Amino acid sequence: MKKLTGRAAKVRSFSATDDDMAMLEAVAAYHGFSKSATLVGLVRREFWRLFPAGTGEIKPARGARVKA
Repeated sequence: MKKLTGRAAKVRSFSATDDDMAMLEAVAAYHGFSKSATLVGLVRREFWRLFPAGTGEIKPARGARVKA
């Protein structure tokens, strides 16, 4: 079987307080996303805000418009 070269999601776990989980559930419900998708979206948005040209290991997607 040929290995796919695309990005594959892996199951992860994290610790959070009950209040943190309630906030995450509220934000996810508001946007209509799963809690996992909400976390990933927020992290991606913050990452690209902080590192618009990427980092040594993480490069912008091909064809992405990069602001210096």
